[in-house]
Amino acid sequence: MSVRHLEALFQPASVAVIGASERPGSVGAVVWDNLRQGGYAGALWPVNLRGTLHGQPVAARVQDLPGVPDLVVVCTPAATVPGLVADCGRLGVRAAVVLTAGLRAPAPGGGTLEQAMLAAARPHLLRILGPNCLGLLVPGIGLNASFAPSGGLPGQLAFVTQSGALATAMLDWAGARGIGFSHYVSLGDSADVDVGDMLDWLASDAGTRAILLYVESVRQAAKFMSAARAASRNKPVILVKAGRRAAGARAAASHTGAMAGSDAVFDAAVRRAGMLRVDTLEGLFDAAQTLARVRHWRGPRLAILTNGGGAGVLAADALEADALATLAPATLARLDACLPATWSRGNPVDIIGDAPVQRYLDALAVLLDAPEVDGVLFMHAPTAIVPAPAIAQAALPQLRAAGKPVLACWLGGAAVREAALACERAGIATFDTPERAAAGWQQLVRWQAAQQALLQLPDARPAAAPPDTAAAAALLQAALDAGTTWLPAHAVATLLGHYGIPMVATRFAADPEAAAALAEAIGGPVALKIQSPEVVHKSEAGGVALGLQGAAQVRAAALAMRETVARRVPGARIDGWTVQAMAQRPGAWELIAGIADDPVFGPVVLFGEGGTAVEVRHDRALALPPLNEPLARDLVARTRVAALLAGFRDRPPVDEAALLGLLQRVSALAAEQPLLAELDLNPVLADADGVLVVDARVRLRQPLPGEGSRLALRPYPRELEGVLPVGGELLPVRPIRPEDGARLARLYANASDADRRLRFFLTRREVPASELARYCQIDYAREMTFVALDGQALAGEVRAVCDPDNEVAEFAVLVAGPWQRRGLGTALLGRMVDHLRQRGTAVLLGECLEDNHGMAALARRLGFEVRPSADGLLALRLALR
Repeated sequence: MSVRHLEALFQPASVAVIGASERPGSVGAVVWDNLRQGGYAGALWPVNLRGTLHGQPVAARVQDLPGVPDLVVVCTPAATVPGLVADCGRLGVRAAVVLTAGLRAPAPGGGTLEQAMLAAARPHLLRILGPNCLGLLVPGIGLNASFAPSGGLPGQLAFVTQSGALATAMLDWAGARGIGFSHYVSLGDSADVDVGDMLDWLASDAGTRAILLYVESVRQAAKFMSAARAASRNKPVILVKAGRRAAGARAAASHTGAMAGSDAVFDAAVRRAGMLRVDTLEGLFDAAQTLARVRHWRGPRLAILTNGGGAGVLAADALEADALATLAPATLARLDACLPATWSRGNPVDIIGDAPVQRYLDALAVLLDAPEVDGVLFMHAPTAIVPAPAIAQAALPQLRAAGKPVLACWLGGAAVREAALACERAGIATFDTPERAAAGWQQLVRWQAAQQALLQLPDARPAAAPPDTAAAAALLQAALDAGTTWLPAHAVATLLGHYGIPMVATRFAADPEAAAALAEAIGGPVALKIQSPEVVHKSEAGGVALGLQGAAQVRAAALAMRETVARRVPGARIDGWTVQAMAQRPGAWELIAGIADDPVFGPVVLFGEGGTAVEVRHDRALALPPLNEPLARDLVARTRVAALLAGFRDRPPVDEAALLGLLQRVSALAAEQPLLAELDLNPVLADADGVLVVDARVRLRQPLPGEGSRLALRPYPRELEGVLPVGGELLPVRPIRPEDGARLARLYANASDADRRLRFFLTRREVPASELARYCQIDYAREMTFVALDGQALAGEVRAVCDPDNEVAEFAVLVAGPWQRRGLGTALLGRMVDHLRQRGTAVLLGECLEDNHGMAALARRLGFEVRPSADGLLALRLALR
């Protein structure tokens, strides 16, 4: 991931066009005209092999230009591109837009032209947008380095697309509707600059209030997720992804693999990253409007205020069931007092078509004041009673001052246009149909849920017995070395045992006589299951017999099973049978949990309703590991079976702690065992007494040579745990965890006013919950916080945040009062310096107030350069390389 030199791409002081042309309709001519006519104030230089353009002499080579351009736009044939990029790199050019297509063709020296282009750019750190792209626009500075048929309006939305054809269409569509952009970028083949780089750049761009993406594919999942999570914390990130219903799905042998389609995995990634996915390009811009304009979020319950019953019903029908607020008796009584007797007496609140202005205002005031209403949709259909502009003018003061989200919907055309424009100018999210307004509210609900996932502060609970990861890894490696693809059932039971996942006792028998003997030893009814590497779905192959009593039944069933399986799966090698005591859990729910292997995002965790009809019901949800308790709870809540698990009538609720614990342990398996390709726990019996796995399958995978972590999200780095010697004591030190929220809050709350001022550069009584969550839910790939523990309390913290290029990190330190002047601050900062050196960070920077003499002295002891800076601050700098 890198934003290096992207300022040359998006804020160039000079631009050269290689292949500028006067031939009408050529790419070189269109790009040159767009640059000249866009209002760009920087230097513009054409480069043309003939040395003339419109009768004027121009540079024939980039080396002949009067200066070194920040940005070059390449419009020449594919074969010339690698050489031109090499020339630009040697000259000192920092960025290039390569519009040319066809660079996947073979290069003369081997490889492709695209690879040759990248090889030419790499030694000079020259960044490339494209190839095979439309180009880019930065309307705010008049930069139109593209061959789009029209320019863009300036605005605060950034649009990034992987489709060039779509880029031109959307630019024209947006211009007709007065929608402007801070950046408009066509990525093309993304040989260098990709979606992750753009997210990093736009996240810190002050002129961009929302980022809109059209995505067709993601190549580097970890980079994409890290950039998306960072950007989503700063501003809304909304995307459309093509391929929701792909023509073909990747073949998978287990139920879990078959149920985890790649698009569903992408949905899980979007959710975990705090982004919002919409289905249409129109929805993309609607969502941008809604998310940017709606404030004071309180919850999902919407009240609809309308002068037309039909319109209100359409809006209500478009909402999800739990999104329509149920009005309380007190609210109904207040509405009775200000509305005619014929009003709807429910939600939607239909105030009747003849409503005068005051009726709108009275009803709106009641709904804005109702505690059971989280937001209001204000709807109006034109009538001859009161002009729509008069209603808008009267209602706008209430709408602007509302302490909860409000949306407006003005149905019609010319009669309501002025009212709609007035709402838009006032910053109210405004729609023209009930369905779009309801969709806007649902987008807001989904985005807020995704944002909450970024701000989770899980409860701190004593850790359960840790898994035996080494034993599990050794078991999987031994099976792989033996050529095993599907782990035998008894080995699966052992693997699950290493992770504390409860499974019914499973024993292996090599022949029918041994199976009969095991059944006799177990006593009671047993289950008999075939063991064959070629038989994955045992029930379909006739390889399962349940409720068998005694040795005779088991022996007969084993013999019959061998014949049936041989007939249904010709050539299957039968290794033996497993014998299990029948799980006596009447009334338990049958669930499925497991791990699937996605080619882009790596391991994913699946949960849903299980049993033999699992692929027919198709009730499942996916999540990227690692999972903590709140994320596991969210995974369960996204299934239909969740409502049943909560209990109803005489059915008690399922033991939630046991179910969430199982999902967290499955997540740990996914994160810690790279040899595991698929895990299928089906059924998992769940009731008030806990959970029990009845049947399980595990498929192994051979890692590729030099393969690194396949996880899209870096899990908690246990290898960084240790101790710090401080004043004769050894304090445990480790990376911060989400569960440290309460401890961190106490550290800040117990700090003196002076310490908080020195740490945060201002006096504050408390740190907001959202900020605490941000400090605890860190991206270990980009930042690090070490905490020292004094029993159950935090003795101190040091945190550092790296830029996307890992060039510069910025740090902050806070030590609890009882541990100050004992060397803990020095030890913590020293630990961070060591960590950053190991990860290759170049420079560590910090700032402190001039009167923070302790911090300045600590920095000098560790070799920092300390210099006065602006605004009464000291700048701290340490070179790490």
